[in-house]
Amino acid sequence: MTSTTTTDWEVLDAPGLVTVQDDGRLGLAHLGVPRAGPLDPPAAALAGRLVGDAAGTAVLEVTLGGVTLRAGAARWVAVTGARCAVTVGGSARGHGRAEWVPAGAELRLGPATSGVRSYLAVGGGWAPDPVLGSRSTDTLAWVGPPRVVAGLHLPVGAVAGPPAAVDVPGRERSGPLRVDPGPRLDRFAAGTLERLCATAYVVGAASDRVGLRLEGEPLVRVDERELASEGMVLGAVQVPPDGRPVVLLADHPVTGGYPMVAVVRHDDLALVAQLRPGEPVSFRPA
Repeated sequence: MTSTTTTDWEVLDAPGLVTVQDDGRLGLAHLGVPRAGPLDPPAAALAGRLVGDAAGTAVLEVTLGGVTLRAGAARWVAVTGARCAVTVGGSARGHGRAEWVPAGAELRLGPATSGVRSYLAVGGGWAPDPVLGSRSTDTLAWVGPPRVVAGLHLPVGAVAGPPAAVDVPGRERSGPLRVDPGPRLDRFAAGTLERLCATAYVVGAASDRVGLRLEGEPLVRVDERELASEGMVLGAVQVPPDGRPVVLLADHPVTGGYPMVAVVRHDDLALVAQLRPGEPVSFRPA
């Protein structure tokens, strides 16, 4: 982290998981480095556009619990993704639009009221020192900037431009997650992909940035031989020994030894990012 300056924003409270995320660390899987990046990329990108930042500029990903900061340099900010109350100096402000925060003012994002992950963009972007070419925090190996906690001072970058005109997000798709067959269906009983798509799962409480863990009827393996570790991809549906699927997310390990029964379509992963523990999950063939 760079040394503290008067333009830094001070973190006053961060009761849940809060991390810095940009486009992530692509192209380093061969070195064992996960990709990281926002779990809901469309929401993160929208926040950046609203404050005039270039694509890929770092935002804060705020998980469920909210965050409170004191502004160093005055900046435009925007909050997108999971719905939450937004206040500046105690006054209510909007979600999904640019809001001005004067120097010294307190910005507060309350706990998420729907969805899981909110995105906070600031004009100029959050600018901790990059690691391996990215400002994303990987929570599997904790590569990148440290977790955002109370007392941390976050640098902000130079303003790239004025806030954008109102930028309306497209309607979010809902319903079952679309999946393609995985490469290890031969390890399961016949009809397993159909069974996956016919089963009503719920989101497990242990879900995190590594994977969405599902609770429901276990899938049955017919080949229990151990697999050699092989490359894993974003959206892979792995099946550990208990038979309950796990959808791999942005901080997933680059290799794994559990068989991959399916892969969730990339465009549906933003929906996965906003599913709360206990919410229903279902799949359908792509």
